[in-house]
Amino acid sequence: MATGPETGGDGRSRGRRRQDQGWVETQPIAISLEAGRDDNDGRSTGEEACGSISHGPAIWGWALATKSKRSRNFGFAHLHYWGSCDMDLPAPPTYYPKTLSSIIFCRHRPDARAARRLGAINNCASQRPFRPIVSSPRASAHDHNHHHSLQQTAPPGPGRDRDRVVARSSAVVAPSPLLPPPLLLPEMPSPTIRRLDVTSPVPADIDIANSVEPLPIADIAAELGLRPEHYDLYGKYKAKVLLSVLDELKEQQDGYYVVVGGITPTPLGEGKSTTTVGLCQAMGAFLDKKVVTCVRQPSQGPTFGIKGGAAGGGYSQVIPMDEFNLHMTGDIHAITAANNLLAAAIDTRIFHEASQSDKALFNRLCPANKEGKRRFADVMLRRLAKLGISKTDPNELTPDEVRRFARLDIEPESITWRRVMDVNDRFLRKITIGQGPDEKGMVRETGFDISVASEIMAVLALTTSLADMRERLGRMVIGNSKSGEPITADDLGVGGALTVLMKDAIHPTLMQTLEGTPVLVHAGPFANIAHGNSSIVADKIALKLVGKGGFVVTEAGFGADIGTEKFMDIKCRYSGLMPQCAIIVATIRALKMHGGGPEVVAGKPLDHAYVSENVALVQAGCVNLAKHISNTRSYGVNVVVAINKFATDTEAEMDAVRDASMAAGAFDAVVCTHHAHGGKGAVDLGMAVQRACESQAEPLKFLYPLESSIKEKIESIATFYGASGVEYSEQAEKQIEMYTKQGFSNLPICMAKTQYSFSHVPSMKGAPTGFVLPIRDVRASIGAGFIYPLVGTMSTMPGLPTRPCFYEIDIDTTTGRVMGLS
Repeated sequence: MATGPETGGDGRSRGRRRQDQGWVETQPIAISLEAGRDDNDGRSTGEEACGSISHGPAIWGWALATKSKRSRNFGFAHLHYWGSCDMDLPAPPTYYPKTLSSIIFCRHRPDARAARRLGAINNCASQRPFRPIVSSPRASAHDHNHHHSLQQTAPPGPGRDRDRVVARSSAVVAPSPLLPPPLLLPEMPSPTIRRLDVTSPVPADIDIANSVEPLPIADIAAELGLRPEHYDLYGKYKAKVLLSVLDELKEQQDGYYVVVGGITPTPLGEGKSTTTVGLCQAMGAFLDKKVVTCVRQPSQGPTFGIKGGAAGGGYSQVIPMDEFNLHMTGDIHAITAANNLLAAAIDTRIFHEASQSDKALFNRLCPANKEGKRRFADVMLRRLAKLGISKTDPNELTPDEVRRFARLDIEPESITWRRVMDVNDRFLRKITIGQGPDEKGMVRETGFDISVASEIMAVLALTTSLADMRERLGRMVIGNSKSGEPITADDLGVGGALTVLMKDAIHPTLMQTLEGTPVLVHAGPFANIAHGNSSIVADKIALKLVGKGGFVVTEAGFGADIGTEKFMDIKCRYSGLMPQCAIIVATIRALKMHGGGPEVVAGKPLDHAYVSENVALVQAGCVNLAKHISNTRSYGVNVVVAINKFATDTEAEMDAVRDASMAAGAFDAVVCTHHAHGGKGAVDLGMAVQRACESQAEPLKFLYPLESSIKEKIESIATFYGASGVEYSEQAEKQIEMYTKQGFSNLPICMAKTQYSFSHVPSMKGAPTGFVLPIRDVRASIGAGFIYPLVGTMSTMPGLPTRPCFYEIDIDTTTGRVMGLS
């Protein structure tokens, strides 16, 4: 595993790796270069170094002045200094970067891998476009290390053959406080980074995704420093990264941690997923940073409904897009199975308790074996401990202990656990079960939720290890006994079985972006009744893999008032991680809506106000953006505003957003065109994020202490929204009293409210104040670890519209390619 700048992918020192791979280092030869010339009046000093090498009067190569991660596969942690008289390189710049000061030449034994690398270099140099590289003046000396690749005959020497290939040269470069203007430099050949041929207008998402052949996921894994024993392949383009990676990298320093939130959105969404992917493509493919994208797995329900998929969009996507949006590696199916197993266990236990005596029930729960001996299953010992019974021999229990152990006495009206499926089906929102003749009249009303609304999904997202997941699944509360005691999955004896069903789902799935940067996809909890963030384990693995100076970018669901708040106050509490930067994605369209523009309705054309310049409307709507900036800054992180540009946005409108952002306290505000241009369109955003992370110094500040009462925590969040007070229904008061009595008042709060306003009323746009926040009900996800108050009515099973997305989805029966996904 990569463990820092002085080690290779397997932890060995760079010198050791070179010896293992056949590297032979010569005497270092220092070469001082001035801007605009070399030390030999225009002749390459490579002639002095290698004797038989002559490049003629032209400067034949130049250095990239930023740090690379991708040479780790070859045993290096430096950039490459490309060039050779044998390469068809374009004309070089008229001066060298001032940072280049010396070169150390190395020799490598020729082998098949070296030949392939040299072929890739030549192919890249002759075919790939140019791009500007900007060096940061604050970079360290280590950031200015380079390698120089050439294909020449090595000079004779002791023990060396004349036909050996000089495959690489290592350039050690001193930093300079004054760098020259940006140069147009050739793309670096890398096994995974690729350039996109963008077209305008932007094609359909699925067409763009299908136009790029994904790389074998083993190549993406290798670029991260992962060895085959660190992951399980799921086909050619997906792999499960095993949690054992965390144990191996526990001493590795974490990279920078970035969360992407947004302003209060329109029903069309403002592009957080696209921005997350585009930013990572920019940092990995253009700014040469080691970066991992961490995103949620989408539900299939919205994919076939009205929203479509969640792989990003345009030229900033996760691929294969169809595999990402559909079954992926089966995590949601595992959650569905586990959830419904628990639902079946609940109703079955009620049924059997109603038809059996205490003794008969106990005898069936603890049957005698052939020798007449009884034993408790391991999971039963947990219930005995909860009841304060220390006996481990079933024969020793008293009749009262037998009754207390065997009878859960579940109150049917208190059951909160519902069945789930990963399809939008409004007709399953309320159903009646137990109507079969064999169920003996055990009829009750219940319903279905969509699979991602299951508490098991929230558990997966917040767990930190397999052992932690086992405990969380076991303590999930499904309802109460008739005496008011909480009944858990372990009381039903099913906690261990749930963990077995989830044992593969706990491992994050490795995928890739259109431009070849790595993505970890894991978990997909709802952003209202749950916290709406991808998993802790994926973020932790990613932070170790990128290491010091690398970047992990993760997305928080809905606007920053919901997703980012829950990221900070729930996810970061359980993970112990602290972000250095928070991004707020804004669009001119949404800001105009908040400034008083006409209603935006999904599926209907936008009003003229949204496609024509109206600076005053934008400025009025920036009150929403300013509120999000202020709220997010209160956590102690730097805030960068990403202005997601649409074709109809004008420079004057974007200037207004930049000005308002800076006035509200943003670290920076940057216009992005990643949807239309891929990573290239988010380079400025990437540079702003890097500066924000490097200058972060404050500790993370939570919105409330866990020791506060449930009501105090709810009221802290309400004030955060802009409310003047909170109003509790009778049901909410009753639930708060019950959870406090049961010992759950020290859990964080996960507010379930509309994403379309800071308030509880979707039509209240901008930044409303003075409203009273109504709490209709209060529920708990004890296994996941939070209390969730309901602000209004929350639907946990979406319905299908008149014209769902599935009308456009089909398959090319010749090629097998999916068509029409969005």
